[in-house]
Amino acid sequence: MFRIGMLTSGGDCQALNAAMRGVVKGLAANVKDLEVYGFFNGYKGLIYGDYRLLTNQDFSGILTRGGTILGSSRQPFKLMREPDENGLDKVEAMKSNYYKLNLQCLVILGGNGTQKTANLLREEGLNIIHLPKTIDNDIYGTDFTFGFQSAIDIACNTIDCIHTTASSHSRVFIVEVMGHKVGWLTLYAGVASGADIILLPEIPYDIKKVIKAINRRAEEGKGFTILAVAEGAISKEDAKLSKKEYKKKLETSKFPSVSYEIADRIQKETGIEARVTVPGHMQRGGSPDPYDRVLCTRLGSAAAQAIMDGDYGNMIAMVDGKTKRVPLEKVAGKLKMVEPDCQMIQEAKRIGISFGD
Repeated sequence: MFRIGMLTSGGDCQALNAAMRGVVKGLAANVKDLEVYGFFNGYKGLIYGDYRLLTNQDFSGILTRGGTILGSSRQPFKLMREPDENGLDKVEAMKSNYYKLNLQCLVILGGNGTQKTANLLREEGLNIIHLPKTIDNDIYGTDFTFGFQSAIDIACNTIDCIHTTASSHSRVFIVEVMGHKVGWLTLYAGVASGADIILLPEIPYDIKKVIKAINRRAEEGKGFTILAVAEGAISKEDAKLSKKEYKKKLETSKFPSVSYEIADRIQKETGIEARVTVPGHMQRGGSPDPYDRVLCTRLGSAAAQAIMDGDYGNMIAMVDGKTKRVPLEKVAGKLKMVEPDCQMIQEAKRIGISFGD
């Protein structure tokens, strides 16, 4: 008898269901007796024993379904060792529910914070398999996370739509793309959709350089400029502030986000009207694209094989087009940032894209 648990934690994305389906189908086709217990709303379900035995029917028809059939929640890693409001030891509660069900393995789907807690549970002696999920593509040790490509599609579609209206107006258009700490999503979406200026958290921008790029396009007779701006983009001046100082600035700012601040500066210094579009959580929604469906099927199948091999404590990664088992202890807590001098940035600059630096 194979007994496994599954949970999805953190922000949702389009391909969580596809990844769970891949795991279950990979096991069901190769082992005689299989029981799959789903924990609801992420680690919260594991802590408070909110789960049920899932059936084949639960995994039927979900390859193309967005969101997660198990629900999700954010449980900050830094609070995992702290008792809840009723004094419950969360880590011991999670371990208790794991052993209560006599699980052979717990499959955890999530991003960086989720991964850190997954590694904590591994250190506590549980058999863990982690599948890397995030639209930000910022998990260290894997080339791509699932959800990333689907989010690129949505961000690109937004910028594409802006392009058609931009051709009718002499304005600056700013599309704010998700990504607080890393800019992979903005970089890929910006390049794929022909953005003229791309601003990333890893490359602090000089507003004068941004305006120079806008003016240069105007001088060339191009009537509009499109900026793809990561929500975590930061100016060179703000990058010099301490975390405390920058946090205070954001709390007292009259602008809802950095994109609106950039738009205000552009309008004041050029006289050109600037408009902001924020697709927001649309980037997490809808059906997974074909790439993510294939990726999740492969990662899920590879996770099933790792479980059958009894090889636990790993993240199932995609490296150089192949699935790979990467020890959690080597990657948990690490962010995969965009390197400012990476080949893709250099190639983008070569075709005239400005990064405001």
